[in-house]
Amino acid sequence: MSLVRSVALTAAVLSGLAFGAAPRSYQVTGEVVDVTDDVVTVLKGKEKFEIARGEAKPDGELKKGNKVTVEYKMAATSISVKKK
Repeated sequence: MSLVRSVALTAAVLSGLAFGAAPRSYQVTGEVVDVTDDVVTVLKGKEKFEIARGEAKPDGELKKGNKVTVEYKMAATSISVKKK
């Protein structure tokens, strides 16, 4: 294998690892049932999704009754390891 191919293959693998480390994005579409400065609660079917608003800015008025699509990522707030 030539040096150029080897370098190209290594770069491709490393760039894939870098992009693979980011958390997956999710989305939920439903009716806003509650909204505060910090949290938006969306009802999808019978399930409520409480999602931290973070830095997200709505592109319109965010109020109860509106239908919205919220894109979000999950993040751990703590991890406890239990002994076996």
